[in-house]
Amino acid sequence: MNDWECDRPLGDVAERLLRDPRFATRRVLIHEVDHPTLVLGSAKRDGRWVPDEGRLRATGCNLVRRRSGGGGVLLRPGHVLWVDVILPRGDDLWDEDVARSGLWLGDVWAAVLGGLGLDAEVHRGHLVEGVWSDAVCFAGCGPGEVSVGGRKLVGISQRRTREGAWFQCAVLLEWRPREMVDLLGLEPVDQVTAELEACAVGLADLLALDTPDPAELVAAFVAALPTGD
Repeated sequence: MNDWECDRPLGDVAERLLRDPRFATRRVLIHEVDHPTLVLGSAKRDGRWVPDEGRLRATGCNLVRRRSGGGGVLLRPGHVLWVDVILPRGDDLWDEDVARSGLWLGDVWAAVLGGLGLDAEVHRGHLVEGVWSDAVCFAGCGPGEVSVGGRKLVGISQRRTREGAWFQCAVLLEWRPREMVDLLGLEPVDQVTAELEACAVGLADLLALDTPDPAELVAAFVAALPTGD
């Protein structure tokens, strides 16, 4: 065991995204996704690419907004692994520079992916925005996020308070962007879908039959986290 507390929060996605976390200790929140949910970043308020309510109802997809910024993420069971990391301010891993503060976390994910035989790269520069990154998280790449072969695999958003930092990690198990294209009304549909397919990749496409069970992936992540004071 290391010095990270591990919890499995209860409640629907909206409740878990809006709940204020405890920053007293290092914590990992392992989320179960049992219902398709489109999550929009807090910055997505300009009226563009508004989700189609009829399409949401028809597909049974919920819509919520997180407090951290960035483009939308579609949480679908079996397609995305959602893990949060809570870091108290003043921790040895804490960095006042927002551009650097998540690099250590990206390194952890890269090590986990390396254990699966993947050559993962942590983005250490400024935010790289794609044509569709305001709408779709995985269309751009920010500091600490992880790619394989130039295609994003791990997205990380961050919310900071006076007490600490809350990192929200989304690991693509499968990447099928057509549904997001339809939900957000992005056009032309076929072109945007192809462009988004080139931006990101899921573990299922990289590893085929060797794709790890999400529980095994979480266990490897927790085991790779830095320990000590």
